[in-house]
Amino acid sequence: MRFRHSDGTTVHLAYCTNVHPAETLDGVRAQLRDHCEPVRRRLGRDRLGIGLWLAKDAARTLINDPAALRSLRAELDRRGLEVVTLNGFPYEGFGAEEVKYRVYRPDWTDPERLAHTTDLARLLAALLPDDVSEGSISTLPIAWRTPYDGDPAAARIARAALTTLAQRLDALAELTGRSIRIGLEPEPGCTVETTADAIAPLTAIGHERIGICVDTCHLATSFEDPDTALDALTGAGVFVAKAQLSAALHAEHPHLPEVRTALAAFAEPRFLHQTRTRTSAGLRGTDDLDEAVNGHTLPDSTPWRSHFHVPLHAPPAPPLTSTLPVLRSTLTRLVGGKVPLTRHLEVETYTWQALPAELRPRTRTQLADGIAAELTLARDLLVGLGLKELP
Repeated sequence: MRFRHSDGTTVHLAYCTNVHPAETLDGVRAQLRDHCEPVRRRLGRDRLGIGLWLAKDAARTLINDPAALRSLRAELDRRGLEVVTLNGFPYEGFGAEEVKYRVYRPDWTDPERLAHTTDLARLLAALLPDDVSEGSISTLPIAWRTPYDGDPAAARIARAALTTLAQRLDALAELTGRSIRIGLEPEPGCTVETTADAIAPLTAIGHERIGICVDTCHLATSFEDPDTALDALTGAGVFVAKAQLSAALHAEHPHLPEVRTALAAFAEPRFLHQTRTRTSAGLRGTDDLDEAVNGHTLPDSTPWRSHFHVPLHAPPAPPLTSTLPVLRSTLTRLVGGKVPLTRHLEVETYTWQALPAELRPRTRTQLADGIAAELTLARDLLVGLGLKELP
């Protein structure tokens, strides 16, 4: 979906396909047929943006087979789909029964992360629509905090890898005329947990093609104020390559037994749901929701937020809610001003099948209806900010 900003530029809205992950190229094609095109039809659109997730094996197949890449591009066109952004955070296994800490491997100290991201950049340059010259890729925020934190050698290796990536992106732009930008995606528990944490490593790299991906669920989980965060990024000269529109789980009164019971329904074995609270002593947290609910280490006199991407249009029932207000505030700052801070927006609710059983979609039709409803909400927010929806 495309929107015209008041400054005359185009803002793209997509939804991320990691919600129905596939490890192979055949699986990606099935996604387009079974999920993406039906969502487009529900929205009554001739064209729909998708934030494509390409696992290692699918990406390698496309790199090694130019005919397959051309065929994929043709299929996107035929199904009324377009790609201006990729989710390069998960490497493989995102559909496994247990993902948890695996999603952070390989990190930016491993040469395979550089190789995979280089592949993704080359693929995105080939998949961009003919009238679009700039693409974006979100990626791991360097590494999970252990054993990385406090290791100066690891920091040097990661910085060198990202610098090499920037040089490769320069060469790709010269070769293809397509500019691909990378955004480190701060996430709770990682060495770059917040937007503030991102400033030092990104200014150390100091390259215009390596910036940040602002995920509004992660921003909210860490209790970051959108205005403060974006002011700091802008002041430091860090650009926003893309923004992921997502909402976290919020519990206003976690000390109450009924709130603990409601939260426990969202504790599940597949994904990591880092949980945070803001106290007078600073941010406190656990690596997973069940640790917070069942343990006694997280203070419960202040609200909790958990890294659980809840559907944008359907917040959980009381006594819980979502951080949709943080999304609204962030979006206002990102694209509601005279000049957009980013032109790539991506709805990323990948946890539909991890929701409590009574909230999960039971059919493809129900899932498509839910994704279409999220995109409709995002579209309405953009129109409300003065952007004009384009055909």
